[in-house]
Amino acid sequence: MERSSATPPSVPTERPTTPGPQARHAPLPSEQLLQGRRMVEIVHNGEVYRLQATRLGKLILTK
Repeated sequence: MERSSATPPSVPTERPTTPGPQARHAPLPSEQLLQGRRMVEIVHNGEVYRLQATRLGKLILTK
């Protein structure tokens, strides 16, 4: 049996469509959500919520 010295074509690796366990639980900085604003609206399951940063540095989530 003869072996070829040619390199086999590379097979593209598929990435999982869902993030791994570490990515799902990685903290998200509030600055990334607020982007310099004091209030952002978030849509969750068809409902609008407001995330507000207070003057004292606290976060308030309201419906």
